[in-house]
Amino acid sequence: MAGKLVQVATETVTSAVASVTLTGIDSDDVYMVAFNNLEVQTDARSVGFRVTTSGTADTSSNYDESYKALISNGTFGNGAFQNQNIFIYSLGDSLGTAGQEKANGIVYLYNFNNASEYSFASFETSQINSGATHRGNAGGGVHTVAQSCDGISIVEGSGGNILGGTFTLYRVV
Repeated sequence: MAGKLVQVATETVTSAVASVTLTGIDSDDVYMVAFNNLEVQTDARSVGFRVTTSGTADTSSNYDESYKALISNGTFGNGAFQNQNIFIYSLGDSLGTAGQEKANGIVYLYNFNNASEYSFASFETSQINSGATHRGNAGGGVHTVAQSCDGISIVEGSGGNILGGTFTLYRVV
């Protein structure tokens, strides 16, 4: 049956952690990460992810990302970043510390297991940010290294902590 999700890994954060790592990518299938109630410990921070190889995050400056932001106060924005060390705005942008300031979303992962291809990601998020504004980001990125990746490491972009959330990696079959 096509379109079925098989859970590979899940992590629920209930106290401050520096990162959340989800591994288990071991086939050329498309993988999906669903997350909800993502919170950060420090106000006005962005949350993104890095690819992992053998469970270790790749911190090289080989991440290119772009997105469209739809913002409830009537404005919209565009973002494009090259040669970063993280997909910085892929999971949350300017999240805050108030109780309602959380992010939810879905990320699709492509070519992660293929050592001959670049790894690609697309993402869609919905959040209330530090300005108490509802925001939706849609975009994608490419990790410009041909290597086999086994997962992702989710981090707050400025090195702070993730305070809460549930993160689940699925294989799409």
